[in-house]
Amino acid sequence: MTTRRPTRALQQAQANMGSIAPEVTLLKQPHAVCLPFPAQGHVTPMLQLAKILHARGFHVTFVNTEFNHRRLLRSRGPDALTGVPGFRFAAIPDGLPPSDADATQDPPSLCYSTMTTCLPHLVTLLAGLNAPSSGTPPVTCLVVDGIMSFGYDAAREMGVPVAALWTASACGLMGIRNYGNLIDMGLVPFRDEVDLADVAGGHLATVVRGARGMCGGVQLRDFPSFVRTTDRDDIMLNFLMRETERLALPDAVMINTFDDLEAATLDAMRADLPPTVHTVGPLLLLERHVIPSDGPLAGLRPNLWKEQDGLMVMEWLGCRAPRSVVYVNYGSVTVMTNSQLLEFAWGLANSGYAFVWNIRPDLVKGDSAVLPPEFVAAIEGRALLTTWCPQAAVLEHAAVGVFLTHSGWNSTLESLCAGVPMLSWPFFAEQQTNCRYKRTEWGVGLEIGGEVQSDELAAVIREAMDGEKGKEMRRRAVEWKEKAVKATLPGGPAEANLNWVIDKVLLSNNKGEAVGA
Repeated sequence: MTTRRPTRALQQAQANMGSIAPEVTLLKQPHAVCLPFPAQGHVTPMLQLAKILHARGFHVTFVNTEFNHRRLLRSRGPDALTGVPGFRFAAIPDGLPPSDADATQDPPSLCYSTMTTCLPHLVTLLAGLNAPSSGTPPVTCLVVDGIMSFGYDAAREMGVPVAALWTASACGLMGIRNYGNLIDMGLVPFRDEVDLADVAGGHLATVVRGARGMCGGVQLRDFPSFVRTTDRDDIMLNFLMRETERLALPDAVMINTFDDLEAATLDAMRADLPPTVHTVGPLLLLERHVIPSDGPLAGLRPNLWKEQDGLMVMEWLGCRAPRSVVYVNYGSVTVMTNSQLLEFAWGLANSGYAFVWNIRPDLVKGDSAVLPPEFVAAIEGRALLTTWCPQAAVLEHAAVGVFLTHSGWNSTLESLCAGVPMLSWPFFAEQQTNCRYKRTEWGVGLEIGGEVQSDELAAVIREAMDGEKGKEMRRRAVEWKEKAVKATLPGGPAEANLNWVIDKVLLSNNKGEAVGA
């Protein structure tokens, strides 16, 4: 890899900051700027990777949007983002109207805004970090979320290497990279609202032949949900197509998965993408091998919602028998109607099992989640309702028997790493794809229909907890846990792959060479 020169745009940005970097700068400590997409499911794995890089000797600047930076300060406290030398947080505008809402922003608006407005803000930030007055080493590399591709452009302007981190599943990525084929086949966009409405059958049940890197018998309903549109100009459809095509631009692509789990998909991806593709996950396990649990880095946590007292949750679980509790969390983006909330509530109550349920303040569309007094009375003594809790630790507790989830990738990996089977109610994005693979390829999940009914949910929970299917899912989940642990052991594949990216990409401008010469 050759040393890159700063462009005129970067030099002008530096001049605007009041200082132009010297013509030749000899680099010492490497400085990685990490840029996640501004949603919880993306911030979490990027922060895990950033902490690993810091432990490997990098100075790290972690770039949130101003909106999420304020949310982190509210949820974690004013001192939560300080106190680790060489690890700084910075923020750039997201281009949306000002807001202090404690909720995930509208995905289409956020995606369009980051794509069209954030590049100059990032370039200005990078110029400021390179100014002698910044107190930081010059920026030597960028690590950019796979759907924040303007970061690649900023790296090129700056003349430094850039690696992408795809924070979702490989099968989800390949599903999106098949969008163009689905359009060519005439399957997307959908013809009318009738095609969109029939989730169980109709157009969504169409079996798609020849989808690159996808499992056999995959249906249209199993692709990431942004195909579900009647508009060829749909923002999310086109945004995701653009961003996944632009994965050809970084110097390497890292994926938060492991080869045993998604081998066939990864083989297809490596034949499909120009950059080298490296599995570095599960990052939550890799982080544990690198970051001491009692060290300052462990205190850097990504939760955008204020956590319930984790000790209280763990003490409550400690009073329960092994595999007797259902853990319920629909992630950071999923929303439902109040009617759906009640069906889930009574399904859990009528299952007869104890449960922990994370209920975000913004879980119900346009309203606060309110459960009736008779439900609260029915579950007295056998349920714990929280707003947000340390999920990975909860899933690893011996009392937890099954996870009722939206099938987001972080939740899926955390459940696999804990050896816990899943019940899936996918909401959007690649959650539908993850759900399909959990059911048909990995053998660790059952699906709950889109229009959930309380009696059906109660029956599925009983089957997953104590039925024959549940026993087989638990056996398979334990097998995947063992493989995930093996992938992230010191000297294992995840560490070796990350070492390659660090040495060949992230440090490629930092081996005693002159930048800007």
